[in-house]
Amino acid sequence: MASNLLEGVDDFLAYLSLEKGLSENTLQGYESDLRQFLDRLQATSRPSSWREVTAADVSDWIYSLSEEDYSNASLCRKLSAVRAIDAFLLRDRSIEKSFTEIVVGPKLRRKAPFTLSIQEVDRLLRAPDETTPQGLRDRAMLELFYSSGLRVSELSGLQLQQIDLDLGALKVFGKGSKERVCPMGSKAVAAMDNYLRNARPALVKAKTGSAVFLSARGTAISRKTVWFLVKKYTQAAGIDKPVKPHMLRHSFATHLLTGGADLRIIQELLGHADISTTQIYTTVEAERTRSAHEEFHPRSREMGTGL
Repeated sequence: MASNLLEGVDDFLAYLSLEKGLSENTLQGYESDLRQFLDRLQATSRPSSWREVTAADVSDWIYSLSEEDYSNASLCRKLSAVRAIDAFLLRDRSIEKSFTEIVVGPKLRRKAPFTLSIQEVDRLLRAPDETTPQGLRDRAMLELFYSSGLRVSELSGLQLQQIDLDLGALKVFGKGSKERVCPMGSKAVAAMDNYLRNARPALVKAKTGSAVFLSARGTAISRKTVWFLVKKYTQAAGIDKPVKPHMLRHSFATHLLTGGADLRIIQELLGHADISTTQIYTTVEAERTRSAHEEFHPRSREMGTGL
């Protein structure tokens, strides 16, 4: 059992890594938020052990951050990190009672994710120059990104053994190493087959492994490069919208919902652990419906008096 503040954080991070299998990026996020909380405790000469931490310590910290212009989303994330270590310490019996149970966090209004229209997606997918190996790679990558709703990290980390073109599906290991099977549309299968047969061999180098999408150096393409390429082809397609890392994943989910897919199926395809995470896409559809109503319904449009 760890009562020392730093030891408690280290034990918690080890638990998340070894038992929960969380990614390095997620662990770094937890560590950053928790160390910021410890810095606050140290600055106020407050407790030296977790047993002495109180709800007031947590509330005061969140309130101080709100005065520094942190967004509500950031405040909720930081409070979530403290709640998580609180629950861990209770299970570990390092503390006897919760220090976050009565803490009230900021209300979080989740923004609808940024998406493209079906027509914009079509223009984006046609943007790569398919006369080059890199262009064939990029076409296959974009087709798969949109067709299967992958995360950027899942796309860049994809291995050959995860793909079955005959079945038109791929096996994905998402957050927490959770496995799911994602279907591939016929156009994605065709683009992937074209890339694997006619382009990937030209990108292979002596030390190339089994990564699907290769850089010019023969190494696995990075998440940063995926984001750069999506931005590049968005501009090439004449799409004047801000580019987000998960743009095609969000578009995949929204277009499925618009087409009538069940929310639970979309949750499974996206690999969301909680249905509430998937429900954000209903906001997109609701806003689209409301916009259509305002544009076309005679009682929504501004009308003259007729006098």
